[in-house]
Amino acid sequence: MARRGRPGRDKGKGADRAATGGAEAKGRQGSGRGAGRGERETVSRPVGGGVAELLPDRERPHGWTLLIDGAPQSHVDLDDPTHLSFAYQRRLGHIIDLAAPPLQPLHVLHLGGGAFTLARYTAANRPRSTQQIVDLDAPLTQFVRDHLPLDPQARVRVRAADAREGLGRFPDGWADLVIADVFSGARTPAHLTSAEFLGEVRRVLKPEGTYAANLADGPPLAHLRGQVATAGTVFPELALAADPVVWRGRRFGNAVLLASALPLPVAEFTRRVASDPHPGRVEHGRALTDFTGGAAVVTDASAKPSPAPPPSVFENP
Repeated sequence: MARRGRPGRDKGKGADRAATGGAEAKGRQGSGRGAGRGERETVSRPVGGGVAELLPDRERPHGWTLLIDGAPQSHVDLDDPTHLSFAYQRRLGHIIDLAAPPLQPLHVLHLGGGAFTLARYTAANRPRSTQQIVDLDAPLTQFVRDHLPLDPQARVRVRAADAREGLGRFPDGWADLVIADVFSGARTPAHLTSAEFLGEVRRVLKPEGTYAANLADGPPLAHLRGQVATAGTVFPELALAADPVVWRGRRFGNAVLLASALPLPVAEFTRRVASDPHPGRVEHGRALTDFTGGAAVVTDASAKPSPAPPPSVFENP
């Protein structure tokens, strides 16, 4: 979920892909790496989650913003895959950076693919990493592949499957890092919010592995509190990053959850989030426990989708 406007001004994502579908592309084809700055045009195609569009970035010759039904989802610069334009993606990028010593390859599982922005980032910063993307929207995946091709040297495999179903196919202890960024119709599906789901995540992680999730909520932050409380039953170490206005319950927005069985690099994560172009705040420990306010743990039996963002979230500031 991000406000409309230039990617550099966006706040993040809370509305993402859905399930299936697909049709013919319309608009100009061949608008990838070979197109010039003045020649590129918007490309669109119906996909499972609605109508996908790729808008050229006027400030970056090979930069593109992915939108679904008009809501900005992701940004990619084919010339510089280490550039992360959206705030929530930068915070996830910090987690990728801190997951292991620099340049060390990782096994990364991405639940939700979007424009493959974080997989590209990982491949650029951690060569020889092995990455798997699970995304239910196969037409969207093909649309992205057609217009924003992955580096053929990147070791990235994409599976068309439901996130939880795909997660269940991975062996125990496979992943160094699991990143969940899954939305359907601007809401996180209910079955990806429960303790049982997080139990599967922990099974797939190595003992020292890290889980990161892009969450979205607004006042009174009941969903976010419940997600933190639920994660706390599976992972003993937690941290949460969000914009100050989201923390204060003044605006619907994104929060990035970081979880592990082992101590987290909270101090460095906090420093990086605070120094972003859109500075955020990180809470952990007792302060994060207090934030949950005794929220109930979410189970498969009680799970609900995350709340839908208000229409104003997608309006120009």
